Amino acid sequence: MGKTTAKLTARLLERLASELPEGDEVWDSEFGGYHVRAGKRGLSIRLSYYNSLNKRRVLTIGKFGVYTATQARETARDALAVVAQGGDPRAAIEQSKAEATHQQQQTLRSYLQTDYADHQKRRKDGDATLRRIKNSFGDWLDKPMDTFSLGDVERWQSKKEAGDPDASPPIKPQAYETFKRSYGALQTLLNHAAKRGVITQNPLKDITLQKPALTSDQLEAEEGRRYLENSEREAFFMGLEAYQQEKRAQRRSRRANGRWYLSDLDSFAYVDHAVPWLMLMYYTGFRPGDLFGLRWSQINFEFKSIRKIIEKTAHQSPEPQTFPLSDQAFQVLETWWLQRGKPSSGFVFPSPETGKRLGKDAMRRPWQRIRKLAGLYEGMVLYTLRHNFASQLVMVGVDLLTVSKLMAHTDIQTTIKYYAHLQPDHKRNAVQLFAQIGQGEEDIGD
Repeated sequence: MGKTTAKLTARLLERLASELPEGDEVWDSEFGGYHVRAGKRGLSIRLSYYNSLNKRRVLTIGKFGVYTATQARETARDALAVVAQGGDPRAAIEQSKAEATHQQQQTLRSYLQTDYADHQKRRKDGDATLRRIKNSFGDWLDKPMDTFSLGDVERWQSKKEAGDPDASPPIKPQAYETFKRSYGALQTLLNHAAKRGVITQNPLKDITLQKPALTSDQLEAEEGRRYLENSEREAFFMGLEAYQQEKRAQRRSRRANGRWYLSDLDSFAYVDHAVPWLMLMYYTGFRPGDLFGLRWSQINFEFKSIRKIIEKTAHQSPEPQTFPLSDQAFQVLETWWLQRGKPSSGFVFPSPETGKRLGKDAMRRPWQRIRKLAGLYEGMVLYTLRHNFASQLVMVGVDLLTVSKLMAHTDIQTTIKYYAHLQPDHKRNAVQLFAQIGQGEEDIGD
């Protein structure tokens, strides 16, 4: 029976490892002497050659799985080069095995399961860190750590940003700050490995993630991080009234000039959705998207509250949140509800053309007009109303945790970052009060 020959590719070796009967051999069709043999403990990679005495020898390179197809082929070539010079190829094999073992020890998976696992066990959140790295860098686990490159990082970031809707279950895109924490955890691991000499240096030391460009909403939020002065608040409400008066005057003129079929705006509290929309943003601090998506079914008129899922953070907090309404905000909603005919479903602020959800730019032109009529700063954006809501609450002494919940921040650190500096000097007042008590200057009762 003749030899079975084929090109011993990685894919073929994978198949032979599970299918080749014990004792059978397959020889490489391109590389003379290079072959594999099935045994009880797996697929052996071997090399048949003739030594300097012209005697045939068979050298076992190693097991498939310990060696990859590429590593085995390169080792076989090195061995033949040694034979050609009259040497012993076994020394080359032993060196190759040592290098393969060392490389295997350098993989991310191996380091996570050994040295770094021992290191993290001494930390309070060590198990969570190990899971974060394992789950975030699954495609990298079997790569030697010193082979990580800029290209790997760029592809990884792109994958995290895009998600995978076709996966089962679908993988949602990750926020920049979320995968940035994962990348930071990996950097710490690589620095640890380099410090202990497992790798010569952190290959990603000078490689940073590319911060994504701000969306239009984010840009608007950054521009709007200021609060309204007293004079600006007064001007804002004057602008709302001026907008209503202007719209009513325009409607009266059109009706007088033959367009009598148009509704009489003088009989309505609001000429359109713009004024109640802006007033609700002013009194609640809601993001524009949550006002565009607000539905009547989410409003509880009995308890004067809104209960809804916050759109921006729905992927992190899918549970609905409850927001109490001030008397002023409730009056706006109730008046608009009565004007709309007491609907029980549908959008609170539907498109006047389609009845569906308003587009994300639907408030730009009304806001520009109201801002101009009010004489407000031309660059003032809608987000200023949201920022003003939080700022005014903090400045009158409302605690940051309450403000954080009303603003629907997922992390109180966001509230602290942008609003803590506006707090009254409660700390100074507290220690001053203590000093007065200590000196007997404060009547603390019997």
